[in-house]
Amino acid sequence: MSAPHSAPDSAAKPANFLRSIIERELQEGVYAQRQWGGAPGDAASHQAGSADPARVRLRFPPEPNGYLHIGHAKSICLNFGLARDFGGVCHLRFDDTNPEKEEQEYVDAIIEMVKWLGWDWNFQGTEHLYWASGYFDFMYRAAEHLIERGLAYVDEQTPEQMRANRGDFTTPGTDSPFRHRSADENLARFRAMRAGEFPDGAMVLRAKIDMASPNINLRDPALYRIKHAHHHATGDTWCIYPMYTYAHPIEDALENITHSICTLEFEDQRPFYDWLLARLTEGGLLNAPAPKQHEFGRLNLTYVITSKRKLKALVDEGHVQGWDDPRMPTLAGLRRRGYTPAAIRKMAEDTGASKSNIWLDYSVLEGALRADLEGQAARAMAVIDPVPLTLTNWAELYGAEHREPCGAPAHPQLPELGQRSFSLGPEVWIDRDDFAEVPPKGFFRLFPGNKVRLKYGMVVECTGCEKDADGRVTRVLATVVPDTKSGTPGADAVKVKGTITWVGQHDGIAAELRLFDRLFSQAQPDAGDADFRDALNPASKTVVTGYVEPSLATAAPDTRFQFERHGYFVTDRKDHQAGAPVFNRVTTLKDSWGK
Repeated sequence: MSAPHSAPDSAAKPANFLRSIIERELQEGVYAQRQWGGAPGDAASHQAGSADPARVRLRFPPEPNGYLHIGHAKSICLNFGLARDFGGVCHLRFDDTNPEKEEQEYVDAIIEMVKWLGWDWNFQGTEHLYWASGYFDFMYRAAEHLIERGLAYVDEQTPEQMRANRGDFTTPGTDSPFRHRSADENLARFRAMRAGEFPDGAMVLRAKIDMASPNINLRDPALYRIKHAHHHATGDTWCIYPMYTYAHPIEDALENITHSICTLEFEDQRPFYDWLLARLTEGGLLNAPAPKQHEFGRLNLTYVITSKRKLKALVDEGHVQGWDDPRMPTLAGLRRRGYTPAAIRKMAEDTGASKSNIWLDYSVLEGALRADLEGQAARAMAVIDPVPLTLTNWAELYGAEHREPCGAPAHPQLPELGQRSFSLGPEVWIDRDDFAEVPPKGFFRLFPGNKVRLKYGMVVECTGCEKDADGRVTRVLATVVPDTKSGTPGADAVKVKGTITWVGQHDGIAAELRLFDRLFSQAQPDAGDADFRDALNPASKTVVTGYVEPSLATAAPDTRFQFERHGYFVTDRKDHQAGAPVFNRVTTLKDSWGK
């Protein structure tokens, strides 16, 4: 049978407790008799179907109220990866139960990013893309069922009264004065809520469980609230909306989910998850066996924030230029920065799944990226902080108009990528830090009297420099050492300790280079009560005009390169164009943060 798409990966998967649970339950045949009605539905629709072709069903259930970030990538890869590995399917479900914060822009971006990571929700020719709002009718029906069984009631206390009567970890809660109404009274009141007869906040529907429970989440949690708001999918059909903790288990059950995997903050909600599904399964509304919730530890990266509210503040307050700013930890931002899906999947898989939250240094993600790009990114020469280098004896040796052809492989280990061509002339660009008038100890690049090799070109000997009135070097001077062109007989006769990269002034291409660094200067920028804005790194973005070799003239947007000696760069997917190239620095060649 088919499985959700991903990049081929035959390596053994690291063991973790979630894999062990799934393996054990498959061996025990927990879900072997389960039936599937062909689409999400209640017990009757599934029982009228045939055996479920998916051995397991998982789901990734984002709320469309923001862009996905690096933290979501862990959940995406975990859920889709487990479904793939165990012959099942992972549904993509939009948890759109909060009409005031959800937008189509976010829906589109979520779909795009899950696909970009390499996953899809197709199984045996069926797309498993679902919406919580598509289940509103059933959720309402289930709520009436709970009321009729005396398991739910309409509470007309104010929010302040409900909070006060809920108690705390040392004090049991106090019953609402509305808790003991008859089922008929509650049903009539709930239907009046549904009919729009009351304003927002006037009342809520609550489960009737145990106001003295040591788990505060079982002290009659709210199931429905009144919210006169337009919904992006259902319009103005509803003025009451289900609470997330009520909607989520129902969504899982309607979709025949076997393993509902979530992060640790939902652990205290699991008893209610189980209580609700047990009541609705007993009542014949939902299929059995019911889904089971399993929690894993959240993955946190240093130098990153993942709160959607705080990320939105960065955008709204102009600290970054949109959700896809290359400094943002959103998947859209990481893609624009030049990160690869394979690197993100590798990080997610290598960190496995545990029962505790973990912190991972950002350098681990950068390391996975370098490992991926090393084997695929074409090489090129670029000058980031340019200063002219004049070869003063060029005209004497070769003639002023002569240009010496040079070349190099596009990738040293990938001959199929071909060769790149450029040429050397009397005027070239070099990086300013490749020259020192008074060299420090161990400096083997250009300084008066020293010889270096222009990479893929010739050996040159520095003779000095020119400066402006402020003493700033405006030009470096050197002479060519004859018969030293790379790859020619006798080229190694002149020994040098330094090799520098360069770009010819006659064929180099001016380019906007955006040098990105970490957005925050502190490892945990929003720890405690700290204002994350105070940790913003003022040097997180530097824009310079540099020069790149002519082989990059036709580079398409979103193409990655290794600029030799400088790091990995990508053509910006939005701003790059022929004649006006824009390159983003993805990452340096090695971890140099804080050094």
